[in-house]
Amino acid sequence: MLVSWPIVFFIFIVVSLISSIFLLSSKVPLDYVRIHIGVISVPPILALCALIFQKEHLIWGPWQFNTLSWLLAVFVLTMGLIVQRYCVHFLLGDRSYRKYFSLLTLTTTAGSLAWLSADLRLLLICWGTTLLGLTLIIRLKKEWIVAKRAAVTMGRLFTFSWLVLLAVVLWLSQATGHWQLSQVMTEESLAGFASWEKTIINLLLVLSVLIPAGQWPFQRWLLDSAVAPTPISAVMHAGIVNAGGILLTLFAPLFSASLAQIPLLILSGISVLIGTGIMLVQVDYKRQLVGSTIAQMGFMLIQCALGAYVAAIIHAILHGLFKSTLFLQAGSAIQHGHAKKKSKESTSFIAKGSGLIVGIIAGIGYWSTSPEEAYTLISSIILGCSVTLAWLQLIVYGQGRIGRIAGFILFVAGAIIYSLVHSGFHRLLHETIVSGIQPSVPAIPFLLIILLIGSLIGLGLAQKGSFKGRTMLYLWLVKLGEPNEDVVESHPKFLTQYMSQGGNK
Repeated sequence: MLVSWPIVFFIFIVVSLISSIFLLSSKVPLDYVRIHIGVISVPPILALCALIFQKEHLIWGPWQFNTLSWLLAVFVLTMGLIVQRYCVHFLLGDRSYRKYFSLLTLTTTAGSLAWLSADLRLLLICWGTTLLGLTLIIRLKKEWIVAKRAAVTMGRLFTFSWLVLLAVVLWLSQATGHWQLSQVMTEESLAGFASWEKTIINLLLVLSVLIPAGQWPFQRWLLDSAVAPTPISAVMHAGIVNAGGILLTLFAPLFSASLAQIPLLILSGISVLIGTGIMLVQVDYKRQLVGSTIAQMGFMLIQCALGAYVAAIIHAILHGLFKSTLFLQAGSAIQHGHAKKKSKESTSFIAKGSGLIVGIIAGIGYWSTSPEEAYTLISSIILGCSVTLAWLQLIVYGQGRIGRIAGFILFVAGAIIYSLVHSGFHRLLHETIVSGIQPSVPAIPFLLIILLIGSLIGLGLAQKGSFKGRTMLYLWLVKLGEPNEDVVESHPKFLTQYMSQGGNK
């Protein structure tokens, strides 16, 4: 009975891939895309059923099926389904309309299979296919030189990242004599490594995850990817840019208590600052989201560096769902900030202080009930700041009594949903994911410094008026957040060609 879920799941995975190939034929009417959407909706439903009803860990050939792998399969395939459903109308009329759906199906399917892989060779193949699929999607508009150049940059970095991961896998398999991940990660297998070997392998692993996560100094490709259609930016969050947390979780027995956690902590902290700064100074909405993604992925990798792997997986999934939603709404983003300005200025100091009190209570409450050590304090501070901000925006700055009541109801509902979601994920994953060991360096002071610098950057950019330090910081962040010159066009030349061809016809 246990094997039946994987069998049925793989049958419909194959059917989905066949459907995507069938869609490429020009003889197939475009209306078939709706049938294709129905076909690809079956695998995530089956994966969800398996997640709910299959309680035992199952190794089936080169595949592994547990709560973590099924959860990631549900996440990736559901994201792919949502994006493809969105593309039905969004990309209608595009010359590569059919190819988009085929490549999206290939990319998300390969991504889900990568996290279901028990064999390191299979994981490499599926992960490489995922990166290749994303690069080909960006490159679909060959006539648009900007997209082509962005795809070339992505392809080179992705290839380098994949080759580094290949070196890690080959080293591990040759040293342990195993290809299966569960056998490689046993205490007996890892005991055969010298400390310098483990350090080098983990440094290579860190390098391989920093690139797809768009972390400093490899953030350029992620900024260049803003030329892609909005749904493609959304699908990147389906286990691609957030794959770093997943990979480090899979290799947690090897990565924990390693010196490689220190450089990961430092580079991720720098990325949090850079991403936050880019988000604050950019006026382009998509690049604001890209800057936010850099910062959020940095925080996810900090969680891994501190051994909080369950929190990293939760972050990867929830951030992926949230950020992909924002990307899909990018075309209708409108700023509404002027109406509340007067109410903010007239709000009493006591009312504003209530938000701070609520935030402190929330932070202390989280700190006292969570098991992680260094991560707990930092997360408590961030949670307290978020609660304070939410209280001010929803309640203190609410418009009238009705607005404040509605804001309070939303605040309480959000707190309840947050608690239920996080406790549910912890119960689901605590037996599957091993607990990590935080680095021996004073992680808390370092992270507190990162938070302090980030706060100073935000306050400095928010200050009215102009002074030299603020201007230099602002211009540096603007330059850092801009894509390369060769992937920017004031007016896409291929559109002019389309118009001229249409006129001639």
